[in-house]
Amino acid sequence: MLSHHLEGALKDLRDLIEITELDIVDIKEAKHDSQFNRISLKEEKLKAFESKKAMIDSEISSLMTTYPDKDLPSLLNDEQHKSLEELKDELSNLREVNKKYAKFVLSISHLYNTFLERLVPTEMQGYNKVASKNPSILEVRV
Repeated sequence: MLSHHLEGALKDLRDLIEITELDIVDIKEAKHDSQFNRISLKEEKLKAFESKKAMIDSEISSLMTTYPDKDLPSLLNDEQHKSLEELKDELSNLREVNKKYAKFVLSISHLYNTFLERLVPTEMQGYNKVASKNPSILEVRV
């Protein structure tokens, strides 16, 4: 059963990496709608991965409880060791892809915030930003 959960978790991680790479391509081309459409899919994959990871943890804990005199490496077969190593590698890959995506998101966010600040000047009132009293670009003349 552990091998099954490991393979499922690997598939979920690879899917998350693929989706995030699509997001990177789309953010470069300003295709925001397709990114927003994938949010629910990413959330599903993330929840599925977390569930499988919890099952993996449970299976390993059960093995160690059943065989308290053995260490973990001796309880797992070669396929399971390989899957755990792949899981570690894919988690690292996901981290790198997410860092790359986050850089784009922060840059785009900063750009939009700068444009907005120039279009609608704001001032701080306590902890809240509010439009200043004379946003000249928003004047309407009839």
